Amino acid sequence: MKTTPVPTADLADQYGDRLRVCDVQFTSYGAVRSFAGPVRTVSCRDDNALLHQLLRTPGEGCVVVVDGGASLRTTLFGDFMAARALDNGWAGAVVYGAVRDTAVLAGTELGVQALGTNPRRSAKEGKGAMDVPVSFGGVTFSPGDILHADGDGVVLLPAG
Repeated sequence: MKTTPVPTADLADQYGDRLRVCDVQFTSYGAVRSFAGPVRTVSCRDDNALLHQLLRTPGEGCVVVVDGGASLRTTLFGDFMAARALDNGWAGAVVYGAVRDTAVLAGTELGVQALGTNPRRSAKEGKGAMDVPVSFGGVTFSPGDILHADGDGVVLLPAG
């Protein structure tokens, strides 16, 4: 089910302090600048094997939130993962870490926000966890939360 993105500034005006606003200043790398959907999570630092595994499943309009521990040492998301995410119906990815293949990402019809870039690939050992609450930027992202992202930020709607 596709969630229609709403400008995050409009959501902030509508919900006030009830809106959960992530304080991290992400950069947008995908061709889709405004995206939204239910959250799925991966917690993985410098190892993206679990993220690969999750993106092989039907996304059903979800946004994957990747807690990479703010590491810019290796990349967690690149062109192959973006193509897989797009093919499997994911709405986007928010990566608290690094991405690569930015020229390709810029032309991919997917929302991608991240801290920065690095050409170095990550480990593939499967360390980390899927579909667990992850926290960064003063916000806890839990599976099923509704996320909206655009050039002004990343927010989560109030529960209920």
